[in-house]
Amino acid sequence: MAEQVLAADGRPLKASLNRALRRQKMRALMLIAPLLLFILVSFVMPIADMLFRSVENQIVGETLPRTVVELADWDAAGEAEPDAAVFEALARDLAIAVEEKSHTRLGSRLNYELTGVSSLFRKTGRKVDEIGETVQDALEDAAPIWKERSVFGGLLGTDDWTNAVDAWDETGAGPAFEARPEMQAALPDTTSLYRSFTEIAMEAGDNPLTEKQLPIFFHVLAQEVTTAPTDGLSDAQAALFADVQTTVAGLTLDDPKALFVDIDEDWGSTDVWRTIQTYSPAYTDGYFLNSVDRLKGAEGAELRPENERIYITLFIRTMIMSFTITVSCILLGYPIAWLLANLPARKANLLMILVLLPFWTSLLVRTSAWKVLLQQQGVINDVLVWIGFVADDSRLQLINNQTGTIIAMTHILLPFMILPLYSVMQTIPPSYLRAAKSLGATNWTAFWRVYFPQSIPGIGAGSILVFILSIGYYITPEIVGGTKGVFISNRIAYHISSSLNWGLAAALGAILLAIVLIFYWAYDRIVGIDNVKLG
Repeated sequence: MAEQVLAADGRPLKASLNRALRRQKMRALMLIAPLLLFILVSFVMPIADMLFRSVENQIVGETLPRTVVELADWDAAGEAEPDAAVFEALARDLAIAVEEKSHTRLGSRLNYELTGVSSLFRKTGRKVDEIGETVQDALEDAAPIWKERSVFGGLLGTDDWTNAVDAWDETGAGPAFEARPEMQAALPDTTSLYRSFTEIAMEAGDNPLTEKQLPIFFHVLAQEVTTAPTDGLSDAQAALFADVQTTVAGLTLDDPKALFVDIDEDWGSTDVWRTIQTYSPAYTDGYFLNSVDRLKGAEGAELRPENERIYITLFIRTMIMSFTITVSCILLGYPIAWLLANLPARKANLLMILVLLPFWTSLLVRTSAWKVLLQQQGVINDVLVWIGFVADDSRLQLINNQTGTIIAMTHILLPFMILPLYSVMQTIPPSYLRAAKSLGATNWTAFWRVYFPQSIPGIGAGSILVFILSIGYYITPEIVGGTKGVFISNRIAYHISSSLNWGLAAALGAILLAIVLIFYWAYDRIVGIDNVKLG
């Protein structure tokens, strides 16, 4: 058997080498850890959040949990509106949502899908507390105990819970609601509703035992008490139930359906209910459908009306204009890069300063300058009129259209094409051209057959930079593009900052990201990403 080789410290040499290798890897990992953390926080996490927001739709189910359950079996394709049980569930959910002030956010979310829903929820939220006032007035007239704000807490909650709430200083998380088992069995809906109320109150730092009781509590209590089982109830509880039954006997309870339709006739429209049902799941593809000018109908995805189709047009326009800007930068940047690479050092440095000068000027200033230059009474049109190229009454329309966007963005992105080209051209030995000419090639043949192929990696690198930057630009198109020269990125910015439809903005961004990745993959397959060089 061969003798084991030992290191200087007496350890096996193989183990020592593995240990040293692990240390080197740990040191390398520690060196790049800040960069990895930065990429994770500033790049990976935002993209992950964007992808999640593009499908997240939990607000409907969280705000209207009872309504969503009752609405699940409703035939959205039919003409009939939902039955009374759905309106009853909506009344309970909205009463809690108004207390939580979440009904307006829900209305805004559904308004993205059906115009007018936001105002419908706001209007209904102001009057939903009328449901239950009939029973509340009757019970308060019958017995003073129902006027006490702690009546439902004492009736439904355990003694331990009410004592804990009384001792709570209204800071931090309040004690979780504990229902009396006998009340949970006798009044399950009332108990569930009150539980939601206590959670909202304590999250806001309020004592639920001192808060004004919602009229909906009395409404639900009156519905349940008539059929509530009395097994397990104490004598006092059974007597209280009997008193409530006597009070509400012959009393006409409030009709949520009639009240909702009276508040706004849109509650009788199947379109509103179909929208709520369609977007009740926690996750939805609705944002992505909207991003491609479609919507979720009763029979599935369908095209939007023709006057509402804008996003496909914007995507196509973005791709075409970005490609045009990239080609323009190649045509303008290639000769400049060639001059930089072949001029003497002093002249090349001076020209490089002129190339880099735009980087030292604010993007907003450069774009605003183009707005001044391109307008019909601007410098460019004045010069063209002065030299007689155009008539004074036929000035060119160079602003607030695609032409203005292409001109301004070509100027702004030109350095990103010149620099990669220049760095690659610097590495091409001039002797190659001289050798080609000495073998009989003309100037054009020497350039096209010898020089140009070696500069293609620079063209590839510059094209990737310019194309990817251009499809994401929104400041320049917003200022000089008008309505015909804006990109899809302008619409994304609008939904993030103005309409606050972050889900749609995230879906548009995710589609744009997918398009970029597809182009990147195609470029890699055709040209090869390994052939792209920055110098």
